[in-house]
Amino acid sequence: MNTIMIVEDEDAISRVLAAYIRKAGFDCRIYRNGREAIEAFDAAAPTLVILDVMLPGMNGWEVLNHIRYKSACPVIMLTARSDVSDRILGLNEGADDYMTKPFEPEEVVARIHAVLRRPPRSLVSSEQVTFGSIRIDFKSHTVYLNGASLSITPRDLSLLMFLAEHPNQIFYREQLIDKVWGMDYEGSDRAVDLAIKRLRKLLLHWPPEEGEIRTLRGTGYMLYANTQ
Repeated sequence: MNTIMIVEDEDAISRVLAAYIRKAGFDCRIYRNGREAIEAFDAAAPTLVILDVMLPGMNGWEVLNHIRYKSACPVIMLTARSDVSDRILGLNEGADDYMTKPFEPEEVVARIHAVLRRPPRSLVSSEQVTFGSIRIDFKSHTVYLNGASLSITPRDLSLLMFLAEHPNQIFYREQLIDKVWGMDYEGSDRAVDLAIKRLRKLLLHWPPEEGEIRTLRGTGYMLYANTQ
């Protein structure tokens, strides 16, 4: 079941939202402050976050920045301020939608469905890439799928990282051997096929609409990622 994370310090609002969201068929978890939400984010692996701007301690903008550093998870911001500048700020900071209070709970549910119908967001930087629910951190050499760290052998990880650095590009087996195994490698290019097979098994729960490792028959491999 898809999980919606509600980060809202007003009990009346969070309870009403949760009731409507659960009625729409989602699981729902409520967090009263930003710090609590950030600490729970990886384990909760939410499908979407509803995030209030005015939170005690850490405000919604700070929470959004933490989420965007590690994840492309959709975020709908809530605020009592109706200033256009605030809405522009929210969207520029990486929010997927923005709603002002007061609002009708039915509209929030409709906005959730609308945001989830969009193509998954992609985040690409020199330090990490995020394609939907998968995040590859080049600095720490770690891969997360749905918030959980994957255990990958060093060679397979190097192959995945190389493909992730060049999404939607086709590479011949010989090119991958050269780039990942090294020019002095004397084994068979069958090693590429076996590594791809292992990676596909590890990424079995990566939704195909977000991306996948594709075989181009007679040509090679590519990491397809939906970057729209």
